[in-house]
Amino acid sequence: MKMKPTLLLRTSLIVFFLLVSITTKAQNDSIAKINETVKTVDSSKTKKAKETAKTKNDSTSVKLKYGLRAGADVGKLIRSAFDDDYQGFEINADFRLSKHLYVAGEFGHEEKSTITDYMDISSQGSYLKAGVDYNMYDNWLNMDNMIYFGFRAGGSSFSHDLNSATIYTANQYWAPQYTITDPIEFDSLTAFWAELQLGLKAEVLTNLYMGINLQVRLLVSETDPSNFENVYIPGFGRTYDSGRIGAGYSYTIAYRIPLFSKYK
Repeated sequence: MKMKPTLLLRTSLIVFFLLVSITTKAQNDSIAKINETVKTVDSSKTKKAKETAKTKNDSTSVKLKYGLRAGADVGKLIRSAFDDDYQGFEINADFRLSKHLYVAGEFGHEEKSTITDYMDISSQGSYLKAGVDYNMYDNWLNMDNMIYFGFRAGGSSFSHDLNSATIYTANQYWAPQYTITDPIEFDSLTAFWAELQLGLKAEVLTNLYMGINLQVRLLVSETDPSNFENVYIPGFGRTYDSGRIGAGYSYTIAYRIPLFSKYK
Protein backbone atom coordinates (compact mmCIF):
# COMPACT_ATOMS: atom_id res chain seq x y z
CA MET A 1 0.00 0.00 0.00
CA LYS A 2 1.48 3.35 -1.04
CA MET A 3 1.60 6.41 1.27
CA LYS A 4 -0.40 9.26 -0.04
CA PRO A 5 1.59 12.31 -1.22
CA THR A 6 -0.21 14.67 1.16
CA LEU A 7 0.62 12.56 4.21
CA LEU A 8 4.23 12.22 3.06
CA LEU A 9 4.52 15.97 2.64
CA ARG A 10 3.10 16.62 6.05
CA THR A 11 5.42 14.11 7.63
CA SER A 12 8.44 15.66 5.85
CA LEU A 13 7.48 19.15 7.01
CA ILE A 14 7.14 17.99 10.61
CA VAL A 15 10.57 16.33 10.52
CA PHE A 16 12.10 19.39 8.87
CA PHE A 17 10.74 21.77 11.51
CA LEU A 18 11.91 19.42 14.25
CA LEU A 19 15.42 19.39 12.81
CA VAL A 20 15.41 23.17 12.41
CA SER A 21 14.27 23.57 16.03
CA ILE A 22 16.95 21.23 17.33
CA THR A 23 19.67 22.94 15.24
CA THR A 24 18.58 26.41 16.33
CA LYS A 25 18.56 25.39 20.00
CA ALA A 26 21.99 23.83 19.69
CA GLN A 27 23.31 26.95 17.97
CA ASN A 28 21.83 29.19 20.66
CA ASP A 29 23.40 27.04 23.37
CA SER A 30 26.78 27.27 21.62
CA ILE A 31 26.49 31.04 21.31
CA ALA A 32 25.56 31.31 25.01
CA LYS A 33 28.57 29.21 25.98
CA ILE A 34 30.84 31.37 23.82
CA ASN A 35 29.45 34.54 25.41
CA GLU A 36 30.00 33.14 28.90
CA THR A 37 33.57 32.21 27.97
CA VAL A 38 34.22 35.72 26.61
CA LYS A 39 32.74 37.29 29.75
CA THR A 40 34.88 35.07 31.96
CA VAL A 41 38.03 35.99 30.05
CA ASP A 42 37.15 39.70 30.13
CA SER A 43 36.36 39.53 33.85
CA SER A 44 39.64 37.77 34.55
CA LYS A 45 41.57 40.38 32.55
CA THR A 46 39.77 43.26 34.30
CA LYS A 47 40.40 41.76 37.74
CA LYS A 48 44.05 41.20 36.90
CA ALA A 49 44.37 44.77 35.63
CA LYS A 50 42.80 46.12 38.82
CA GLU A 51 45.12 44.01 40.99
CA THR A 52 48.11 45.22 38.98
CA ALA A 53 47.00 48.85 39.37
CA LYS A 54 46.43 48.35 43.10
CA THR A 55 49.86 46.77 43.52
CA LYS A 56 51.42 49.63 41.60
CA ASN A 57 49.61 52.21 43.74
CA ASP A 58 50.55 50.41 46.97
CA SER A 59 54.20 50.35 45.91
CA THR A 60 54.25 54.13 45.48
CA SER A 61 52.01 55.06 48.45
CA VAL A 62 53.27 56.08 51.89
CA LYS A 63 52.10 53.93 54.79
CA LEU A 64 50.88 56.10 57.69
CA LYS A 65 50.92 54.45 61.11
CA TYR A 66 48.23 55.47 63.60
CA GLY A 67 48.54 54.72 67.30
CA LEU A 68 49.60 56.04 70.70
CA ARG A 69 53.34 56.79 70.88
CA ALA A 70 54.55 57.07 74.49
CA GLY A 71 58.02 57.46 75.93
CA ALA A 72 60.33 59.27 78.32
CA ASP A 73 62.92 62.02 78.39
CA VAL A 74 66.16 60.11 78.94
CA GLY A 75 68.03 63.42 79.24
CA LYS A 76 66.35 64.12 82.58
CA LEU A 77 67.11 60.60 83.80
CA ILE A 78 70.79 60.98 82.89
CA ARG A 79 70.95 64.39 84.57
CA SER A 80 69.33 62.94 87.70
CA ALA A 81 72.05 60.28 87.84
CA PHE A 82 74.98 62.73 87.58
CA ASP A 83 73.69 66.02 89.08
CA ASP A 84 73.41 65.97 92.88
CA ASP A 85 71.26 69.11 92.83
CA TYR A 86 68.63 67.75 90.44
CA GLN A 87 66.05 64.97 90.34
CA GLY A 88 63.37 64.71 87.66
CA PHE A 89 61.52 62.69 85.05
CA GLU A 90 59.22 63.38 82.12
CA ILE A 91 56.89 61.15 80.12
CA ASN A 92 55.69 62.18 76.67
CA ALA A 93 53.04 61.01 74.23
CA ASP A 94 51.57 61.87 70.85
CA PHE A 95 48.87 60.62 68.48
CA ARG A 96 48.66 61.20 64.74
CA LEU A 97 45.61 63.13 63.54
CA SER A 98 46.56 63.39 59.87
CA LYS A 99 49.55 62.91 57.58
CA HIS A 100 51.48 65.81 59.13
CA LEU A 101 49.59 66.78 62.31
CA TYR A 102 49.92 65.23 65.77
CA VAL A 103 48.39 66.03 69.15
CA ALA A 104 51.15 65.86 71.77
CA GLY A 105 51.89 66.44 75.44
CA GLU A 106 54.31 65.95 78.31
CA PHE A 107 53.97 65.37 82.06
CA GLY A 108 56.82 65.56 84.54
CA HIS A 109 58.13 66.23 88.03
CA GLU A 110 61.30 68.07 89.05
CA GLU A 111 63.25 68.84 92.22
CA LYS A 112 66.03 71.41 91.95
CA SER A 113 68.39 72.85 94.55
CA THR A 114 69.81 76.31 93.82
CA ILE A 115 72.84 77.11 95.95
CA THR A 116 74.80 80.39 95.60
CA ASP A 117 76.86 82.62 97.88
CA TYR A 118 73.65 84.38 98.96
CA MET A 119 70.98 81.70 98.84
CA ASP A 120 70.15 78.04 99.41
CA ILE A 121 66.70 77.15 98.06
CA SER A 122 65.00 73.93 96.99
CA SER A 123 62.21 73.92 94.40
CA GLN A 124 59.90 71.02 93.63
CA GLY A 125 56.72 70.49 91.67
CA SER A 126 54.90 68.90 88.75
CA TYR A 127 54.00 70.24 85.32
CA LEU A 128 51.87 69.46 82.29
CA LYS A 129 52.29 70.58 78.68
CA ALA A 130 49.81 70.04 75.83
CA GLY A 131 49.73 71.09 72.20
CA VAL A 132 50.41 69.95 68.64
CA ASP A 133 53.35 68.93 66.44
CA TYR A 134 53.54 69.49 62.68
CA ASN A 135 55.80 67.16 60.69
CA MET A 136 57.63 69.08 57.96
CA TYR A 137 59.34 65.97 56.55
CA ASP A 138 57.85 63.96 53.67
CA ASN A 139 58.64 60.30 54.28
CA TRP A 140 59.49 57.81 51.54
CA LEU A 141 57.36 54.66 51.24
CA ASN A 142 57.32 52.92 54.66
CA MET A 143 59.57 55.40 56.48
CA ASP A 144 58.10 57.07 59.58
CA ASN A 145 60.46 59.86 60.66
CA MET A 146 59.74 63.41 61.77
CA ILE A 147 61.35 66.83 61.51
CA TYR A 148 58.75 68.83 63.34
CA PHE A 149 57.70 72.19 64.67
CA GLY A 150 55.57 72.16 67.82
CA PHE A 151 53.59 74.39 70.14
CA ARG A 152 52.77 73.78 73.80
CA ALA A 153 50.77 75.48 76.52
CA GLY A 154 52.37 74.62 79.85
CA GLY A 155 51.43 74.89 83.50
CA SER A 156 53.20 74.05 86.74
CA SER A 157 52.23 73.66 90.40
CA PHE A 158 55.23 73.92 92.72
CA SER A 159 56.74 75.09 96.01
CA HIS A 160 60.01 76.47 97.38
CA ASP A 161 61.92 75.72 100.59
CA LEU A 162 64.20 78.63 101.46
CA ASN A 163 66.87 76.96 103.60
CA SER A 164 69.05 80.04 104.07
CA ALA A 165 69.62 83.46 102.52
CA THR A 166 71.71 86.55 102.95
CA ILE A 167 70.12 89.92 102.20
CA TYR A 168 72.58 92.29 100.61
CA THR A 169 72.81 95.84 101.96
CA ALA A 170 74.66 98.65 100.22
CA ASN A 171 76.00 100.21 103.45
CA GLN A 172 77.70 97.40 105.35
CA TYR A 173 79.64 99.79 107.65
CA TRP A 174 76.62 100.69 109.76
CA ALA A 175 74.74 97.41 109.56
CA PRO A 176 75.84 93.84 108.80
CA GLN A 177 74.12 91.83 106.11
CA TYR A 178 70.93 90.20 107.31
CA THR A 179 71.02 86.40 107.20
CA ILE A 180 68.03 84.06 107.26
CA THR A 181 68.83 80.72 108.88
CA ASP A 182 65.36 79.40 109.71
CA PRO A 183 63.82 77.53 106.75
CA ILE A 184 60.82 79.20 105.10
CA GLU A 185 58.34 77.32 102.91
CA PHE A 186 56.49 78.91 99.98
CA ASP A 187 53.77 76.61 98.67
CA SER A 188 50.69 76.66 96.39
CA LEU A 189 52.61 78.44 93.64
CA THR A 190 51.65 78.25 89.97
CA ALA A 191 53.07 79.34 86.62
CA PHE A 192 51.88 79.23 83.00
CA TRP A 193 53.85 79.63 79.78
CA ALA A 194 53.82 79.19 76.00
CA GLU A 195 56.45 77.01 74.37
CA LEU A 196 57.84 76.46 70.87
CA GLN A 197 59.66 73.26 69.94
CA LEU A 198 61.87 72.27 67.03
CA GLY A 199 62.95 68.66 66.87
CA LEU A 200 63.27 65.35 65.09
CA LYS A 201 62.21 61.76 65.71
CA ALA A 202 63.65 58.74 63.90
CA GLU A 203 62.30 55.19 63.79
CA VAL A 204 65.38 53.12 64.70
CA LEU A 205 63.47 49.83 64.97
CA THR A 206 59.90 48.90 64.10
CA ASN A 207 57.69 51.25 66.19
CA LEU A 208 60.71 52.32 68.33
CA TYR A 209 61.74 55.98 68.06
CA MET A 210 64.56 58.18 69.31
CA GLY A 211 64.39 61.95 69.23
CA ILE A 212 65.80 65.29 70.26
CA ASN A 213 64.22 68.73 70.48
CA LEU A 214 65.00 72.30 71.45
CA GLN A 215 62.49 74.40 73.41
CA VAL A 216 61.98 78.16 73.78
CA ARG A 217 59.50 79.33 76.43
CA LEU A 218 57.71 82.56 77.24
CA LEU A 219 56.42 82.95 80.82
CA VAL A 220 52.85 84.26 80.70
CA SER A 221 51.97 84.39 84.40
CA GLU A 222 53.32 83.23 87.77
CA THR A 223 52.55 83.36 91.47
CA ASP A 224 55.35 85.17 93.32
CA PRO A 225 56.24 84.08 96.87
CA SER A 226 55.72 86.69 99.60
CA ASN A 227 58.75 89.05 99.70
CA PHE A 228 60.62 86.71 97.38
CA GLU A 229 60.92 85.71 93.71
CA ASN A 230 60.71 82.42 91.89
CA VAL A 231 64.19 81.12 91.12
CA TYR A 232 63.30 77.86 89.40
CA ILE A 233 59.93 76.74 88.00
CA PRO A 234 59.53 72.98 87.33
CA GLY A 235 58.85 72.43 83.64
CA PHE A 236 59.88 75.98 82.74
CA GLY A 237 63.37 76.08 84.23
CA ARG A 238 65.45 78.84 85.71
CA THR A 239 63.86 82.31 85.59
CA TYR A 240 67.18 84.19 85.25
CA ASP A 241 66.54 86.98 87.76
CA SER A 242 62.84 87.55 86.98
CA GLY A 243 63.31 87.04 83.24
CA ARG A 244 60.34 85.75 81.25
CA ILE A 245 62.29 83.78 78.62
CA GLY A 246 63.30 80.18 79.21
CA ALA A 247 64.96 77.46 77.16
CA GLY A 248 65.50 73.73 77.32
CA TYR A 249 66.07 70.50 75.43
CA SER A 250 65.02 66.85 75.53
CA TYR A 251 66.44 63.50 74.46
CA THR A 252 63.54 61.10 74.04
CA ILE A 253 62.90 57.45 73.43
CA ALA A 254 59.37 56.25 72.65
CA TYR A 255 57.38 53.27 71.44
CA ARG A 256 54.26 53.45 69.28
CA ILE A 257 51.38 51.08 70.04
CA PRO A 258 50.08 50.49 66.49
CA LEU A 259 46.30 50.61 66.04
CA PHE A 260 45.83 50.84 62.27
CA SER A 261 47.50 52.07 59.09
CA LYS A 262 46.47 54.10 56.05
CA TYR A 263 48.06 54.63 52.64
CA LYS A 264 48.40 58.15 51.29
